[in-house]
Parts: sequence; C-alpha cells; structure tokens
Amino acid sequence: MAFATSSFWGPVTSTTEWCEQNYAHSSYIAEFYNTISNIPSIVLALIGLVIALSQQFEKRFSILHISNMILAIGSMLFHATLQRLQQQGDETPMVWEMLLYIYILYSPHWHYKTTMPTFLFLYGVLFAIFHSQIRSNFGFKAHYITLCLLCIPRMYKYYIHTHDKNAKHLAKLYLITLFLGLSCWGFDRVFCRKISIWEFNPQGHALWHVFMAFNSYFANEFLMFCRAQQRGWDPRVVYFMGFFPYVKIEKPKAQ
Repeated sequence: MAFATSSFWGPVTSTTEWCEQNYAHSSYIAEFYNTISNIPSIVLALIGLVIALSQQFEKRFSILHISNMILAIGSMLFHATLQRLQQQGDETPMVWEMLLYIYILYSPHWHYKTTMPTFLFLYGVLFAIFHSQIRSNFGFKAHYITLCLLCIPRMYKYYIHTHDKNAKHLAKLYLITLFLGLSCWGFDRVFCRKISIWEFNPQGHALWHVFMAFNSYFANEFLMFCRAQQRGWDPRVVYFMGFFPYVKIEKPKAQ
C-alpha cells in the first residue's frame, strides 16, 4: 500500500506487498506491524533452542530452532524494506526450513543415511540459485505448499502412534494455530481493498506471524517428543508455570 511518510529504503522493489500502509509509523520501517510481529518467532525459537541444548537433543533440533530464528529475521528485514533482495532473504529460508522438516520427519525410517541429507542440501542450494534468477509469486507459493503437503502424512503417522495425551495436545495446538494463522492470512489478502478504507486495520498478516510463531514452537516440541520416544528417552510434556508446554526427557545413564 502507498506510503504516508518518506521512505528511507526508496521505491518498493519486492514482487508482493501486504495490506498495511507503508511507512505510516517510521521512515525506516515500511510495514511496521508486519515487521515487529516477527519478534514472538525469535523469542519462541530461542526458548526451543535452550530446551534442545540443555537436554542434549540431537543437533537437528538445534538447527531447526535456529532456522526458525533466521526465517523470522529474514521476514523482519523484508517487511521493513519491501526490497527484492530482502524478499529473497525471506522466501529462501522458508523453503530451507521445510526441507529440514522433511529430513526430521522422514530420516528415522530412511535406510540410506547419507542420501537424504545430501539430496536435500543440493536441492536447497539449487533452489536458492534458481529463485535468485527467476521470480514467480505463484510458482513460489505452489512449490512451498507442495513441500508443506509432503510433511502431512508423516506428521499424521506420528500423531496416531503417540498415545501420550499431552503430546497429542501439542499436535492439536499445532493444528489450531495453523488454522487461525491461515484464516488471518487469507482474510488479509482477500479483503485488503475493503480493509484499506476502514479506520481500523486488523493487521491480518501480522497476526499470521504471531500464530505461526506458536505453530512452529508446538510443531518442534511435538517432533522432539516423537524423536525422544524413538530413542527411548522417556519423554513427557511438562508445563512451565502451569501453562507453557515443553518436552522433558530422561536419557538412560548409558547414553
């Protein structure tokens, strides 16, 4: 949307914008609410990283939490500048993160240990090169949705083979936050013209960021629980201050 004050970053060069008035609050931040709404993602990813490191989970989960932080930072830079380069810095980590999820979901049952990470790494590198040269909003969205859909069968399999009710609750929170986030995202896109003339903008895309911050956290904790079960680490979901869930494990002394 058109800006209200001067722009530090110059004209918009990204291939997409969102339903928020540009530079309405600062000449340094194009989409103010879409930028600051990424902060919960960084905080929750940092909490997840501390949990993974303190309990000595496998490195894949530390990398996963770090990738969540990188994605949030990339999104902040994109929404703050609305520049094409920063847009790539947002979209490329989105794909890399989904490749990491695919690895975590499928690798425990993959008999050839080196083929999957090698393939996914090369795929991620080739995508980054291709995406830097050819930009297609529809093509990117279709590609990203396809990667997300590849995760669903394995997530469902983990869910039905998990009998702990608190772990299942994590999975349900994952679905609820995903539904709420997608609803906000869709509302922002479909009704943007009407929203732009309202006195109050509900900031649907910013709410999408917040819901997806919790969505990623719940997904990561659920996957950590499932992996701990596979390794025989006696996982359980506990609640900090009675409401904030996280996974706690007890490894056998031999490990």
